[in-house]
Amino acid sequence: MTSATYTAALPANAGWFSRAEAWLDQRGKFAWIAATVLGFIFFWPVGLALLFYMFWSKKMFSTSCRKAFKTTGFGHLKSSGNSAFDSYKADTLRRLEEEQENFEAFLKRLRDAKDKAEFDQFMDDRAARAKATNADADA
Repeated sequence: MTSATYTAALPANAGWFSRAEAWLDQRGKFAWIAATVLGFIFFWPVGLALLFYMFWSKKMFSTSCRKAFKTTGFGHLKSSGNSAFDSYKADTLRRLEEEQENFEAFLKRLRDAKDKAEFDQFMDDRAARAKATNADADA
């Protein structure tokens, strides 16, 4: 992706920070590291801020930056050249995504059931306390 097409993906009102981030992302992890080192050399708070930003945004530990993810992300799987393997890989990824969705739905149902049980327990305790309070007031 060329510089013009990559920066064209940014909104028209993107600020200097977004443009600088896109420029560094286009050049890869080593550009981020070089910018951080230069930041420490010229004005240490800038280097420290870049270092924290790299850790916070997980740019330091990713194998690639935004540019590489856009070209090889899940939606754009590269072909291996073997159509049978590519078909198997696509089918396996589809099944894994279905299993993940089913598991997340199961976890949601489990959390909902737990929440309902806790709420029912709360309401039962509240009713028991109200009944005990009324019994004490009648006596």
